[in-house]
Amino acid sequence: MNSKFLSIRDLKKIKFKKIGSNAQISKNITIIGEKNISIGSNVRIDDYTVISSREGGLKIGSNVHIGAQSYLGCAGQIVIGNNVNISQGVRIYSKINNYLDYKRNNKILLGLVEIDNNVIIGSGTVLIGKCKISEGATIGALSLVKNNLRKWSINAGIPAKFIRLRRR
Repeated sequence: MNSKFLSIRDLKKIKFKKIGSNAQISKNITIIGEKNISIGSNVRIDDYTVISSREGGLKIGSNVHIGAQSYLGCAGQIVIGNNVNISQGVRIYSKINNYLDYKRNNKILLGLVEIDNNVIIGSGTVLIGKCKISEGATIGALSLVKNNLRKWSINAGIPAKFIRLRRR
């Protein structure tokens, strides 16, 4: 195993809820709430990623890559399927403030962010609130996703909009 990743012994010390085989987790990440995190096999999490799961939870499937400098705010819960590529600098927020209602602006909104199998998320993309990224969807770099995306679709923009279907 590359020395920039945690050793198997170090991974066991972290006390994840579950961790599969061949996990490569950078020594240079921040993990909060490891007891609420399940990680499948063949998962790689790169440098300077922050995972905050003190509340809620994070479930990562197998064959997943999370690029450097990403942020996963898991208070509402984030579920990531298998064969998913999350590029560098992606932000996923499952907990947001309700800024639409002036009198209730301190109200926190929690929502499940669900990323199905075979999804690709481009660099710098932000996923916010309750949304489902359906199987095979692709999101272009620097997009903002706040709604559900359909299966095998290509999406991009602020907010992310459907461009066309992806070839399988």
